[in-house]
Amino acid sequence: MKIDWAALGSVFGVSLGVTVALVGLFTLGVVGLTKKESARGGAAALAATGAYACFAACAAAVAYGIHLIVV
Repeated sequence: MKIDWAALGSVFGVSLGVTVALVGLFTLGVVGLTKKESARGGAAALAATGAYACFAACAAAVAYGIHLIVV
């Protein structure tokens, strides 16, 4: 049995990068919702819109990952 170390390293690197990016995006969404509580007027609407966009991007990434596994 021969292990392709380059492919294993590539999968590890991509998985690590996507995980860090997804956690960072979710964190931005949580911060946006927190800022919405303290903001007023247009800033509150902008913070909420940004937060919901971050959560939507997270949901899309998770759905794409599930799609890759199933198909």
